Amino acid sequence: MRTFKQLHASAAKRKGGAAALESLMPEVKSPAALAKIPDDRWLSAMSKKIFQAGFNWSVVDNKWPGHEEVFSGFNPKRCAFLSDEDIEAMAKDTRIIRNIAKIAAVRENAVFLTRLAQQHGSAAKFFAGWPDDDLVGLLSLLGKQASRLSGNTAQIALREMGKDSFILTPDVCTALIHEGVVTKKPTSQRDLAAVQAAFNKWRTESGRPFAHISRILAFTVESVSKYDSMH
Repeated sequence: MRTFKQLHASAAKRKGGAAALESLMPEVKSPAALAKIPDDRWLSAMSKKIFQAGFNWSVVDNKWPGHEEVFSGFNPKRCAFLSDEDIEAMAKDTRIIRNIAKIAAVRENAVFLTRLAQQHGSAAKFFAGWPDDDLVGLLSLLGKQASRLSGNTAQIALREMGKDSFILTPDVCTALIHEGVVTKKPTSQRDLAAVQAAFNKWRTESGRPFAHISRILAFTVESVSKYDSMH
């Protein structure tokens, strides 16, 4: 496994220099800033990633104002009490993507966020307070307790909210294989623990957030995936 300094040099060479590489780094919010984000924005972001999964992202982007309207601004307390009849009616509403399973996931995740708010003061405070060096633990919790928030969907949702997160895109996985961290796309708890350990090591070496390390890793390989090239 190469050092972060070596990875950075490799990525910078591919992207036209260190300054060009730095311009491509994603934003990471402080825990204090994360904690101030209203819980309805967390539900909205999670829901958007769920609707985008396996679908044309631009179509979802264009229809998202309709989702905000239909789901009452993604107020978790309101969405948590949607009835089955409400969900069936929403599945016929042309303002939104009419996928009943994903619509139902909004209610389930509203219940999840409401529960976090009861336990921690707000769901935002829970996410802000989760230790960065155990991102795999947070992803596991989301996969088990939330709805349709496993794998890249959860990783991208956290990243776009500003929570420090690596994203296991195809290029990041390829880089991790090249570095000898794993031998295939990491899905088992053992492989994910190895990924976490590698990111923790590179963070200690560099002082960089996972989001930056993840992006730099992606740029060390020949082909950059759609997510890393656009975000």
